[in-house]
Amino acid sequence: METAGHFDLQTLWFVLIAVLWMGFFLLDGFDFGVGMLYPFVGRDDPERHALLATILPVWDSYEVWVIVAGGATFAAFPGWYASMFSGFYLVFFGILVALIVRGVAIEYRNKHDDLSWRRRWDVALPISSLAIPFLLGVVFAAITRGVPMDPRGDVTGGQGVLFTGYSVLAGFTLVAAFALHGTLFLAFRTEGGLEERVRRFSLAIYPVAAVLLIAFTVWTAVQASSSAPYTVPMYVLLGLSLPAAAASGPLIWLKRPLAAFAGTSAAVVLLVAALFARLYPRVMVSSSAGSPSLTIYSTASNHYSLVAMTIIAGVFVPVVLVYQIWALWVFRARLSREDFARPPTPLHMITKGRRPGGSSSGGAAAEGGE
Repeated sequence: METAGHFDLQTLWFVLIAVLWMGFFLLDGFDFGVGMLYPFVGRDDPERHALLATILPVWDSYEVWVIVAGGATFAAFPGWYASMFSGFYLVFFGILVALIVRGVAIEYRNKHDDLSWRRRWDVALPISSLAIPFLLGVVFAAITRGVPMDPRGDVTGGQGVLFTGYSVLAGFTLVAAFALHGTLFLAFRTEGGLEERVRRFSLAIYPVAAVLLIAFTVWTAVQASSSAPYTVPMYVLLGLSLPAAAASGPLIWLKRPLAAFAGTSAAVVLLVAALFARLYPRVMVSSSAGSPSLTIYSTASNHYSLVAMTIIAGVFVPVVLVYQIWALWVFRARLSREDFARPPTPLHMITKGRRPGGSSSGGAAAEGGE
């Protein structure tokens, strides 16, 4: 029989892993949106350079969340990690390749002045930025809805079992949500003609994202009513996510991009929280008769490992949070085409936004000059 302390640590680590995924989807979500849309929003190279510069200084720090989420899953729930990564290895390999291509595209696009060089990265970055949320949506929907598993907890049936109507809808919903999230981020990080164009893009994307989110939310609620162990928390979180997302549309129209961005941020966090609430205390749902689902109890590490990990997390998680807040504050300047019509000088990088009547921070243009 499990001790109360052991039970508490298992639940604690399930919640911490959920929080890590929420942080990743929230922060890297608007990065994915920027990557998907910047070649279409920007009409020429200086505009595209300015749009990409809004995420250049910080994008890689956001990927720490997914790396830590994977590492925490391996350390806290090795049985969950083994079943998920062995059963879905081709999909996770595709996500890994897309993450690599995306990172290289962000960092290498502006390293060369040749237009053909930049155009190649302008194709690679949107494709990889779209593929990652789509595949992650498929995986999350599949493990919450259920996949065929044998009595040992191994996924059976090949990679194709992941791609059902529900999981594909989840993938498209995440893509649309991140595209809207990204345009709203750009709306308060750009100025001039870019800001107005980004706003028009967000108004065009909003209805598509809303329809997909409503369809996915309703399907999730109906499906989970007969299978989720604890339905009330899931219904509450789903119920809160819809008005948070819905509020972003009127706020875009009223030219309140920061408030609209807060709405999509809340919607993303609440939706991910709802999926984890649907799972608990399971970590992977089995759709095979006679094969039990994997739970936090059956897949967890031993008590001493969880205690040691809890101490380490208590020290370093606040440090990561403080750093992320600091980075967002430092690189908060609003950018425009004029900032990149000519390569910024070192003095411009330092003083951007500090002169009277300028923007509020000097950091964001610095990285954009790469």
